Amino acid sequence: MEESLNLNMNKEYIKITFPDGRKQDFKYGTTGYDIAKSISPSLLKKAIAIEIDGSEQDLCENISSDANISILTLNDNKGLSIMRHTLTAQVLAKALKNLYPNVKLAIGPVIENGFYYDFDLDKSITIQDLPMIEKEMKKIISSGNEIEKKYLSKEKVADLFRNKEETYKVDIIERSEQQSNFSTYYQKNTDFVDLCYGPHLPSLKHIGPFKLTKVAGAYWKGDSKNKMLQRIYGTAWKNQDDLKKYLNILEEAEKRDHRALGKQLDLFHFQEEAPGAVFWHPKGWTIFQNLINYMRKKQDEAGYLEINTPEILDKSLWQRSGHLDKFGDNMFTTITEDKKEYAIKPMNCPGGIQVFRKGLRSYRELPYKIAEFGKVHRYEPSGALHGLMRVRAFTQDDAHIFCTEQQIEEECIKLCNLITNIYKDFGFDQIVIKYSDRPEKRVGSDTVWDKSEEALLNTIKSLNVPYEINSGEGAFYGPKLEFVLRDAIGRDWQCGTVQIDLNLPERLDCNFINSEGNKERPVMIHRALFGSLERFIGILIEHYSGNLPLWLCPVKAVIATVTEKCNDYAKNVYDLLNNNNIKTEIDLRNEKIGYKVREHSHSKIPIIIIIGEKEKSSNAVAIRKLGSKNVETFILEDFIKITKNQIEQP
Repeated sequence: MEESLNLNMNKEYIKITFPDGRKQDFKYGTTGYDIAKSISPSLLKKAIAIEIDGSEQDLCENISSDANISILTLNDNKGLSIMRHTLTAQVLAKALKNLYPNVKLAIGPVIENGFYYDFDLDKSITIQDLPMIEKEMKKIISSGNEIEKKYLSKEKVADLFRNKEETYKVDIIERSEQQSNFSTYYQKNTDFVDLCYGPHLPSLKHIGPFKLTKVAGAYWKGDSKNKMLQRIYGTAWKNQDDLKKYLNILEEAEKRDHRALGKQLDLFHFQEEAPGAVFWHPKGWTIFQNLINYMRKKQDEAGYLEINTPEILDKSLWQRSGHLDKFGDNMFTTITEDKKEYAIKPMNCPGGIQVFRKGLRSYRELPYKIAEFGKVHRYEPSGALHGLMRVRAFTQDDAHIFCTEQQIEEECIKLCNLITNIYKDFGFDQIVIKYSDRPEKRVGSDTVWDKSEEALLNTIKSLNVPYEINSGEGAFYGPKLEFVLRDAIGRDWQCGTVQIDLNLPERLDCNFINSEGNKERPVMIHRALFGSLERFIGILIEHYSGNLPLWLCPVKAVIATVTEKCNDYAKNVYDLLNNNNIKTEIDLRNEKIGYKVREHSHSKIPIIIIIGEKEKSSNAVAIRKLGSKNVETFILEDFIKITKNQIEQP
């Protein structure tokens, strides 16, 4: 390494602690290579990186103090991520340079299940170019080149990439506050070098099967004021079977894409005049309202009081709440003619607190549960917007519970049971809860933190569902739970949250009168089940591939006539069904019945009611359900009774 890391050579040995708790002395300055070699030749062969005190490092890194370590391989998720990082930074980037010498390289990070690389090139890369790029990547990998790490000073590393005319790398270096120890990675036997935090694989021999998946555009640094770059996405796995499984999921996900299904089913649209905001069509808005009505019923049963608070509030409230400092860049603000500053709310909680604060609250009123279907607005870069899944304007099913310290656990148990039962109503049986406890920097007394953390842990243990502990990753104002749902094709979606807040009641002077007649701060519990209604609808559409549960569907049935002679009877059936709150459409067109059935199946109408002379004469209906080729005949009165039961909300 060219630049010294100033190792303290006075210490001869350091103590290394392994994952199983075993301790062993190694020479000062030992490396991951040395440790892996001391364990076994087979581990040395598989080792790709080392984790030192929770930080992933290259195998070549010197260890200069006592440490807890773990040798990483491709069998670890962390190791898999390092392999993907090396693939994008050392292989995809080099392939682009080989094929397009004038390309300017930007960044190549790892993302969930894959990676991407951003670059600047005059030629537009299309999906048709990806096989050629993949071929060049495989050629590079076949060399098995070793990767060497060097540390350089800011001046030297800037000169290095300036000479290579890599303007984006130079921009990163010049804007960095770092002055020394810039890590660079050289691919041996080539002139390729990259600027990267690392770590990387020790050689290209460890790279597993991969696939480039798509191309897109992305602004440099995510800022629309900067130049639009090109981006290539890819995925990589430790073996061919894992790659094949993931590609099958991608193929299925494309079929289920809520944006395409939203258009096909006439649910919603987006347009340039309102980026990140949904134009709901009648059918889509019906689904939206069905969700609200469902949640309203559940909240009523659980003792919540529904409120509504203003969307625009004086900027001073957001300053007092702390949101302006932390989220100011993502807030929409305005100054009126009388020089007052307002902000469109990015969150509902400060408004909810104002409702609680209005009047003197007694301990006898606690827990005080208020819920709101609040419209919020948050600025998101245009490149981050993604249909219903990532928007700028959305509705949250927020609730805030104000309680005493003694009530925290009981309320959390009730709340989490409510959440898991609701998810099961929507067909999500695989739920994982992620629990995050206190970070180093936090507000509130340790006593309340102890009670809050104990309450959340006891709650999730009582639910008998899988959970993960993310130590130290709670918010500065309280521990939290995140509910992750697994959909029909195995993808995970983080939806609901339960967040104990020890901060806002203090900042916004929230009190109740306790049993001794003194003012006391309540504990505030934030709760969201759907999260964003828009996003949850997107998840539902993809989970069910557009074939939503009957009670949630905007249209339950469509009547299709065989001949015009049946039109009068069909109209009577139509009136009867709609009068019984079975939302039904009618198709009296002079088209063949097969054509009508195909068209309405494409629109995913759950029930197609076929009416011909036979049905007319017997006061019956012939029923074909979506996804089935079977046709069943029912007396009309019986069909109405059965269907009314089926469309009832859970």
